[in-house]
Amino acid sequence: MSDTSTTTSIGTTTGTAIGIDIGGTGIKGAIVDLETGSLLSDRVKLPTPEGGKPDDIVMTVEEIINRLPDAPAEAPLGVCFPAVILGGKTMSAANVSKKWIGLAAEDLFESGLGRPITFVNDADAAGFAEVRYGAAKGQKGLVIMTTLGTGIGTALIYNGVLIPNAELGHIEVDGGDYEKKASYSAKERDDLDWKDWGKRLTKYYGQLEALLWPDLFIVGGGVSKSYEDFLPLIDIRTPLVPATLRNNAGIMGAAGFAAEANR
Repeated sequence: MSDTSTTTSIGTTTGTAIGIDIGGTGIKGAIVDLETGSLLSDRVKLPTPEGGKPDDIVMTVEEIINRLPDAPAEAPLGVCFPAVILGGKTMSAANVSKKWIGLAAEDLFESGLGRPITFVNDADAAGFAEVRYGAAKGQKGLVIMTTLGTGIGTALIYNGVLIPNAELGHIEVDGGDYEKKASYSAKERDDLDWKDWGKRLTKYYGQLEALLWPDLFIVGGGVSKSYEDFLPLIDIRTPLVPATLRNNAGIMGAAGFAAEANR
């Protein structure tokens, strides 16, 4: 078992590892080339079991691993999940069963899968991947990865070192949890056009900028494929760039975390 509640240095690793990305609606996995970040297998994706209960998700992850062609039994295995992770325990739960809160999830997966795993936060995994393989490769200083979706996920990376479990989507602006105003789901719920959403995003990113003075923001989530429609509308000092790894970032980052833990 690894402890991903401490900082993780994002160096260069060779070989292969398996990455599993657990989301509220789907679970996907693949074998990853750790040097390049490329997928060495087709990406296998299955629906997240209804209710998102722990044992059901473990069984689905096992099925995905069994479907990966020629998956090496000795390969490091990383699993990312939408929760704060401390000492292998899930301390929160987003879009899955509340049974995850306080659960020794890493132990549960290791018992169910019969092999060691590394269990990490999903935004941290995506940030790790974008720094090693994607939009922030070679970037010095403070990088803040944000994922705009049902909520806002964040990851902090300083000079290649990840600071885990940064829940900056929940900062308070105008007296409330601002992901409820600035997430992509909020845009859809309030039927905002790009310009009006851009005003909310300017307020959100401006607050992060004032508190942390980052060198770069990376903007991910499914909506990032439409980055030309809204990134130019965010009026702040710090450069913003779209994430480049799209739906593979969690898989790549989970695999990379597992490899680092096994070095």
